[in-house]
Amino acid sequence: MSAPHVTNDPGRYERTPELLAPAGSWDCVRAAVANGADAVFFGLSKFNARLRADNFTEEDLPELMEFLHARGVKGFVTMNTLIFTGELQEAETQLRLLESCAVDAIIVQDLGLARLCRIVAPSLEVHASTQMTITSPEGLAFADRLYHLDRAVLARELSLKQIAKFKPEESVPLEVFVHGALCVAYSGQCLTSESLGQRSANRGECAQACRMPYTLVVDGEEREMGEVRYLLSPQDLAAVDLIPELVRQGVVSYKIEGRLKSPEYVAAITKVYRKAIDAAVAGEEDPITQDDRYSMEMTFSRGLSTGWLEGTNHPLLTHGKFGKKRGVFLGEVIRSERGWVDVKLATRIPVKAGDGIVFDAGEDRNLEQGSRIWKVAGDRLLFHREHSGLDWKRIQPGQKIWKTDDPKLNKRLTASWKNAKLEVERDTLNITVKGCVAEGMTLSCGKVSVTSTEKLEVAQSRPFTDEFLIKQLGRLGGTDWKLGEVDNQLQGEVMMPVSAVNRLRRALVDAMDVATTQRKAARVQVGATASLDDLMPVRRTDESSRRELSVLCRSMEQIEAVLEAGGKNIYVDFEDIRRGKEAVSLVRSADDARVHLATPRIQKSGEAGFFKVVERAEPDGVLIRNLGGVSYFKDRNDLYKIGDFSLNCANPLTSRILKEEGGLDHMTVSYDLNIRQVLDLLLAAPTDWFELTIHQHMPMFHMEHCVFCSFLSDGGTSILNCGKPCDKHQVQLKDRVGQLHSLKADVGCRNTLFNGRAQTGARFYDQLRGTGLRRYRVELLDEDKESARKIVQAYQSLLAGARSGHHLWQGLDVSEQLGVTEGTLEVR
Repeated sequence: MSAPHVTNDPGRYERTPELLAPAGSWDCVRAAVANGADAVFFGLSKFNARLRADNFTEEDLPELMEFLHARGVKGFVTMNTLIFTGELQEAETQLRLLESCAVDAIIVQDLGLARLCRIVAPSLEVHASTQMTITSPEGLAFADRLYHLDRAVLARELSLKQIAKFKPEESVPLEVFVHGALCVAYSGQCLTSESLGQRSANRGECAQACRMPYTLVVDGEEREMGEVRYLLSPQDLAAVDLIPELVRQGVVSYKIEGRLKSPEYVAAITKVYRKAIDAAVAGEEDPITQDDRYSMEMTFSRGLSTGWLEGTNHPLLTHGKFGKKRGVFLGEVIRSERGWVDVKLATRIPVKAGDGIVFDAGEDRNLEQGSRIWKVAGDRLLFHREHSGLDWKRIQPGQKIWKTDDPKLNKRLTASWKNAKLEVERDTLNITVKGCVAEGMTLSCGKVSVTSTEKLEVAQSRPFTDEFLIKQLGRLGGTDWKLGEVDNQLQGEVMMPVSAVNRLRRALVDAMDVATTQRKAARVQVGATASLDDLMPVRRTDESSRRELSVLCRSMEQIEAVLEAGGKNIYVDFEDIRRGKEAVSLVRSADDARVHLATPRIQKSGEAGFFKVVERAEPDGVLIRNLGGVSYFKDRNDLYKIGDFSLNCANPLTSRILKEEGGLDHMTVSYDLNIRQVLDLLLAAPTDWFELTIHQHMPMFHMEHCVFCSFLSDGGTSILNCGKPCDKHQVQLKDRVGQLHSLKADVGCRNTLFNGRAQTGARFYDQLRGTGLRRYRVELLDEDKESARKIVQAYQSLLAGARSGHHLWQGLDVSEQLGVTEGTLEVR
């Protein structure tokens, strides 16, 4: 049975620019509405990528949506996480609830959830989340063919030139992040929190490992870098100056990040971008003032930049000097004594009593301290001697000072929503008035009509005029309506008692209320005939006892080791994909061995040439890592096609879509699943659809940000001038607990940080085999030839039944330099 398909209807798309604000609480909702948001996005307690936000409950939904719609604002619910097999029924229930509460759209990461939404809650718009990792027109086209997307939120790593290649005026309506925190890893591709602590970013539990300090280790030696320690922490995005160009290109939605931020932040940022969008649409000059820029920095800033939108500048984006809020730079300490500091001010921003500041201690963050200013005397800042909490011995000349809080600004921003009336936006009644002598008067609005029981009479002195009708019919206070146009089609000079006109007006309002309610009710009934069961695949198992081991190699000597060990199924993942032809030749020299070349994990606008390089090497198959690759290779029946972990295959619905509509021969089980969730998936779909990676160094961060360029090149900003230090050095990052993690660059100069400890699922092998699963993968990283051979032979013996999983695990724990972990597979 093929899955239901939704046909495309470009005519339904709305192209009016929209300002989309974040809302992690009721106060944030009010702040967004009061300051000009066209729509807000928020999450519930489940299936939402910001679980640490206050979020909303199911009980909040009716009131929240009524509040928003009454003011002409749309509400989008984030269901932007992966959905596990055991959660599909609950997800279906939530979708039906959202539709019944008149939610306007869901923002979705999971391919299966998007399909489920289309059949059980079809009136909900489906917006592809940035977590879906849409980085190319090819990837967008594939997702749109599946669902007829109402909107796509593009990856934040795209430049203006790359966005233009999507042809925003013609494509699925595009949404672009314009302000807020930047994730250093591609959204939907970060496995760091999951790998290090089972707090998956794909499940809303990001532990923000990118904001932590790291030590750079180059060719085995720690590199002295002074105060530069936050190697993976980018500055925040502020694209306010680029709004005119995005509007010109045809981008529809302008998204502000920040569901974990304060209502003051939401108020300030929404207000600034409202001004910028309105001016750009009207073709007016830049309206943004220095006060606007100050409010953006003060409410939250790790430093502001245009991110990737203006192109690649690795050192500018990630300077490495701090990883948390800084605010506005004030200046440097000249001298200090107990109770006061003389400052060389760097800006003209106001400095007032009560402002919060922090003394930047540079390299030693343990010496960093902050306080509130007691008084200001010129360039001297005075602090309360007893209650400031400052250790004056730690304040030194040359230390930088940042203004981190402005109570007066906060008070003004709070007033913007607390004192605002937030008037209800009422719908318009365009009324046609008909009637003649001896008949009732009829008021019509669209298909709704009401007629008075009282009869019209010949007017003796005051016939009904246009002015009279507008006055009487416009008395709509206390209703959801406002008067638009009045079309007076009365015949002759007629009149009736004013009280009768008022009763007729109220009857029209009541009838319009009923009609509106009925339309809303009809809207939520359309999904009632379909359910989750209609989408679930038919379960079957592979009854053969044959087990297959695939090995992913990252060097020629690893390929040689696998071939010498008798390996027959090899995946090749070279940093330089042009060497794939060489790998194919080597594997073809062995009897019966098959070789599959991996695509890059990310394919951006204009990078379809990567796929052509893979094709020209003439492998037996291809390991596909992105939606653009799925689209490109879909009809290549001469190639065996494996979907890799990065496609986030976490439930049977997603699996079915990728298998049947993506043309994949089998898929890699998502790395976000623990062993229980893996077993749930394997017991809910044909087991011959899947392969499980049983041994690997987890690819944690996958980044557009290049650490090599930022911190090892001599003034380089991109591949054009960095000198390619990635070709010259072996680099590791050492975390706060002393663990070393290997850093690699790929053909697109994107960096991947691999967990230093290997992960094994050996002890779960018997359970996996019991499901009928027959495909298992080992991924090598930096292993030399001998180490690679030993690892491969160990897993060959496991699959052959000559060695137990527990015994293999013990052996690896001893032989691996750092031991092994069960990592993401472990149930905690």
